Amino acid sequence: MSRPPLNEDGLTMLVEAFYTRVRADPDLGPIFEDVVTDWPEHLQTLTAFWSSVMLGTGRYKGQPVPAHMQFRDRITPELFDRWLALWRETTSTHMPADVAATLQDKAANIARSLQFALSFYARRAVPQHNTVP
Repeated sequence: MSRPPLNEDGLTMLVEAFYTRVRADPDLGPIFEDVVTDWPEHLQTLTAFWSSVMLGTGRYKGQPVPAHMQFRDRITPELFDRWLALWRETTSTHMPADVAATLQDKAANIARSLQFALSFYARRAVPQHNTVP
């Protein structure tokens, strides 16, 4: 199989292949199916995200943390690990080894940052029970 370079077409193919696997996954699939109402649009958004991250195109205009906050109770560390495992498998299958490694490192950093942000904002959202003396 010919592996595409890291460009817009390669990222489009990668994102589509990856989310095909995510949707079929018994743990991740149900969550994504509950949340995503327009898969073609979602895949375009995710391709724009990876294009911005990896190619510096600036095409992604969203905010990942707020987009995930409403689902923070369903997004466990184990699901992040599963997502990353599928990402590693998919990038290794569809991209040259050096490109796959770069994509995997970037995804791991993004996952750590997102997990931290979700836990930080979740803690801040918990009402503090102060007693007045």
